[in-house]
Amino acid sequence: MTTTRIRAAGGVVFDDRRRLLMVERARDPWASTWSIPGGKCDGGETSDAACVRELAEETGLAVRVLQLLGSVEDHVDAVGDAAKSVTYCIDDYLCSVVGGTLHAADDATQARWVSRAELAQLPLVPGLLSALTEWGALPD
Repeated sequence: MTTTRIRAAGGVVFDDRRRLLMVERARDPWASTWSIPGGKCDGGETSDAACVRELAEETGLAVRVLQLLGSVEDHVDAVGDAAKSVTYCIDDYLCSVVGGTLHAADDATQARWVSRAELAQLPLVPGLLSALTEWGALPD
């Protein structure tokens, strides 16, 4: 089996009520599920720079990276080709909002702030809840 590794980044962002910024994914992998905003690193781009760019593209918000929370790997078999797979190597950062207006765009069909109770009701990308729990990054 051939596995392609793709570098990516995501942003964990809270508002002043400690609600978590979430987006509904428009494309595969995991279309129609909810995740923190983020995406692939462009060639030569650092993961923290990709995080800032992807958040602006998907949510309209300008953010500042505060710290790396952790890294995860997401393994996805290529649809229709059992001999190929992709592993996304994702660095997730804690970020703060420095400007912009929240709206869904690019790879996100929806973007919103969610409480812990609302998070529990959403169909999430696999592994997100356990990573947020491990990093102490759940909303209030």
